Amino acid sequence: MADSANRYPDNVAGAYYVDNQCIDCDLCRETAPASFKRNEDGGFSFVYNQPTTPEEQKLAKEAMEGCPVEAIGNNGA
Repeated sequence: MADSANRYPDNVAGAYYVDNQCIDCDLCRETAPASFKRNEDGGFSFVYNQPTTPEEQKLAKEAMEGCPVEAIGNNGA
């Protein structure tokens, strides 16, 4: 389960975030490219754009639920 205390500072403010459990598997970036990007230097994903449309929200939730290490969280903000 993702921990907001361990979220990467690259994440934009908002409900969704990626924490330091990320293994850079690319699932979230493939599932929801409008919300997730890769930090090339650090080798991890982060939320660069909070989902706003119903479709983006659906895809971000799908990415969160599919994350193999549960590194994506949603604090409901």
